[in-house]
Parts: sequence; structure tokens; C-alpha cells
Amino acid sequence: MGEQPLRVLACGDVEGRINTVFNRVRAIQKKSGQFDLLLCVGEFFGTTAEAEAEWQEFKSGVKKAPIHTYILGAASQETVKCFPSADGCELAENITYLGRRGVFTGASGLQIAYVSGREALQEPAPANCFTPKDLSALASPLINNSKFKGVDILLTSQWPRGVWHFGNTPEVNTKFCGVGSLGNLAEKLKPRYHFAAVEGAHYERLPYRNHMVLQENAQHVSRFIALATVNNPAKKKYLYAFNIVPMKHMEPSELVKQPQDVTENPYRRSGKEKTPHDKTGFDVAGEEEPASQFFFDLGRGRGGGGGPRGRGRKRPGEEDRQHQGQHRDGDRGSQGQPWDGERQQHKQPRKHPQPTGPCWFCLASPQVEKHLVISIGTHCYLALAKGGLTPDHMLVLPIGHYQSVVDLGSEVVEEMERYKAALRSFYKSKGQHCVAFERNYRSQHLQLQVVPVPLDKCATDDIKEAFMVQAQEQQMELMEIPEHTDLKQIAPPGTPYFYVELDSGEKLYYRIQKHFPLQFGREVLASEAMLNIPMRADWKECKQSRQEEEECSARLRDQFQPYDFALDD
Repeated sequence: MGEQPLRVLACGDVEGRINTVFNRVRAIQKKSGQFDLLLCVGEFFGTTAEAEAEWQEFKSGVKKAPIHTYILGAASQETVKCFPSADGCELAENITYLGRRGVFTGASGLQIAYVSGREALQEPAPANCFTPKDLSALASPLINNSKFKGVDILLTSQWPRGVWHFGNTPEVNTKFCGVGSLGNLAEKLKPRYHFAAVEGAHYERLPYRNHMVLQENAQHVSRFIALATVNNPAKKKYLYAFNIVPMKHMEPSELVKQPQDVTENPYRRSGKEKTPHDKTGFDVAGEEEPASQFFFDLGRGRGGGGGPRGRGRKRPGEEDRQHQGQHRDGDRGSQGQPWDGERQQHKQPRKHPQPTGPCWFCLASPQVEKHLVISIGTHCYLALAKGGLTPDHMLVLPIGHYQSVVDLGSEVVEEMERYKAALRSFYKSKGQHCVAFERNYRSQHLQLQVVPVPLDKCATDDIKEAFMVQAQEQQMELMEIPEHTDLKQIAPPGTPYFYVELDSGEKLYYRIQKHFPLQFGREVLASEAMLNIPMRADWKECKQSRQEEEECSARLRDQFQPYDFALDD
């Protein structure tokens, strides 16, 4: 076939409605021309007398499939009898059973990996099941070949557990959906298309990448598509048509093109969240561990002077104004007086990192300056930056002690995103861009700096260019992170980095090598091209008196109140 694309149809659970499927295929081919093959995932055969009679017509040759059709094996004990052997074989003219598991390579070079049935952990497994040994036997010969890039198509009946991570959400109960071992298989085989069924749902996940951005060479993306049952009453999609040029015939540059909506890999999650593996390297439990949690009780029914957690609660700064301390934007500070000791730490499921010395940003710390706090959520809080670039310069900080964004659990990240969204809306209402940056270098507690830049001063592209140009001048190369990419994919915990996020959603990243100017983010924004306040690049030159800080915080708390989701939670 050369480089002519193959025209392929994929179908969900047929459950014996064979005439329905083939009539639909005939109608499609009449309208759109011939397709090369039909791939059926899930349960092909039905158990009713009607379904068995339909099949007999094809088996006996009275009827013939209008297209080369490849099917998976039984997904239930009831249909095992329809398959004469565990190995692949032709069941009727133009209808081929692929087998329990294996790789099928067509004359065109299209490579299709497949696994029939449902997961079983015991050996020997029932005829309608696969085991971790089956998956190892399938994957090992492929991934041990140094030239292996991935397969064109992967067919499984069950879903891979967690495929929805970092992507759009399916309309299924994800608590009970899918198995981890198939996610592990998909991560290893890197299919360009992965089809599954048996959940009765149609779900087209956003494409995901198979490489770590900036750390590995670009690879092709994978698309997971789950298909519904044929003739389902809700009319959910059960047939999917696509064109594909076999990978072996494609130019590498063409193969690795990344679509706009690509996300990170759902199976490459942090070590905490990964499932246990057996000796074959395949997930055996399919259960996720809960992300680390860290809660603080703000005392007195969460209402004492700890922050605006709800209606009728005192705001930070309304009492204990005499407390002195050093809560700052940089990395140094002097000892402060304790707060009134009303915060208590809840028990955590696992040990949480603790500061090695005084931490100026842990909300329970005696060193933190209470009067600077603007809003307190469940996992994060918002504070006025000490020595801020502008009067509205704020910090988003985790309540618990974390060094960087990549160390955060998912629930902390989620709330930090809520604060960022609230600040974007807040600044927009004041005619300002929102620029957020983090320096994970020579700092022990994560500080996300959020600085407004007036819209009339510059466009988002100008801000991006200012960061790029100043980085180049200092022999640093800021990389643009693709949309839908998580920072954890690029910077494993412990990696020093500088990161900027613009209100357009564009993100810039620099992996810090040896030396890095500590005030780089401020210097760019303070430059003549931006805010034109170069004398304010160093936070220590911008210190205010205690009274000025209190007034500034009180003003910001009032102005931010309409955007403060923590007041309603």
C-alpha cells in the first residue's frame, strides 16, 4: 500500500448484533467508499437464541461480512463456547478471531497488538481472561527490540485504569472502571490508537504524549477511544472511522507531530500515586494511593484570628497587630513573635516533609506575619508580598511545608489553580495582566509570586518576549512548555528551576544549572520594557513600615473579597 493511508473502522461490544453492525458498515461504505478493515473490541458474540441464529448465517456462509473483520476473544464465560481455540483462527469468511493475546501485522505493515477478555490474577486463568504473564509475553519481545517505537493500534476489551488522568473526564464511574495492568501495557507499547469497550460508554480521550518534554526525544502521541455497545438505547457512539499510515512508512518528523490539545501521559504519574507492581512489571492492584494530605485547623471552629474562612469570621490582621516578624519575598528574615497558637495540625496518612529550621512561610510557623495574609483556603493561602513590586503583588503559598510546585499533592495543586484563576479575574477587573512565577532555587518553602502588569503598558506577547530576551542576555534558555503539560513531567522533585505562567496560559521554564540571579523574575517585570521601575527589582529596597503593610493588606482583602472562594467553601 506504500504510504497510502489505511481506512479503518473500530467497533465496541457487538453482543451478537452482527447484522446491525454490517448493515451500518455497508451504509458507510456506500456513502464514503471502501474501508480496509473493521476491528471489534469487547464482547462480539451474544447469548440469546436470536444472536446465535444470526451468527449461524455467517458461520454457514449464507451471509458474508462486507469487510475484513478482526475480533477479540470472549469477555465473559458465557461466550467462551463461540471460540473453537485459544489461538487465533478464521471463524467465518472475512471474520477472524485474533487470539488471546499477540501482535498482528498486516500486509500493509500495520501493527496491531491485542489482548482478549478481562484481567485475572490467578493461574491458570479462565478462558475469558488474561493474566500478568500474558501481558509480559506480549510486551517483552516488542520492547526488548532496540528499534521499537510503539505499535500502531492496541485492542483491549477492558479500559486501562487511570487513562482519564490529566485528560477530559469520561461518563463512567471511574472508581470501578478499568485495570491498572492495561495502563502499564499501554505505557510500554505506546499505541497510536488504543480501543476498548465493555463499559457501555463512548469516550475519546484527548491525545497524550509518550515522552517527557525537554527530557526525551519527541515521540508520537497516543489516542484512547472507548466505544459503546452496538444499538445502545442512548445512541452513544459505537463505531469509529479513521485513516492511518502504518508507522513503518512514516517520516519520523511527521510521526512525532504534536496536536494542539495533547496532554501529558496519564500512566506516568508520580511515585506516590503509582500502583503496586508484581515481578512482571505490570500493575496488579489497579488501586491508587491517596495523595498526601495536610490540613490545618484554624482553631475556635476555624474562626479565630486565623483568616477569612467563612461568614462572621475575623479577618487576619484584626487582632494581634503588635506582633512583629519578617514574612518576605526573598530568602532571609529575622525571628518574629509567635501567633496566638491556635492552629493545630491534623493527623496525616503519611509523613509530611517538615522544615529543617524556622520557615517564614509555613502558616503554623511562629515566624509568619499574620497581618500580611489575604485569604486562607484548605491547602493554600494568599498573602501580600513583603517589599512587593506593586501594591497588588501577592504570593500564593501552600499551608503545609512544600519546597516547590512539583512536590505538591493533587488537592493542593487544585486549590493553587483556583487561587490563580481568582487572581486572574481580580487583576483583569482592574485592567491588569496576571504574571505568576516560581523560583525553586535557594528557597525552602514554595512561593508563587503573582504580579499584575497594566494592560495598557504591554500585551502578553511583550511580557513573554521580555522574559525571553533577558534570559538570553544572561545565557539562559527559557523553554516554552506545551499547553496541557504538567510541570511534574518536566521537573522531577529536587530539580532546581524557574517557571513563569502568563494569563494567556503560556508557560516558560528554565532548568537552573549552576548559578541563577535570585531576583530574575522581579528584574524582568521591573525593567523599562515592563513596569519601568528598575529601582524596585530588589525586594529589600521596597520595604514598608508595619502600618503601611497593614493598610495595604486590609485594602487588598476588601478588594479581593468578591473573588475569594475560600469565604464560601
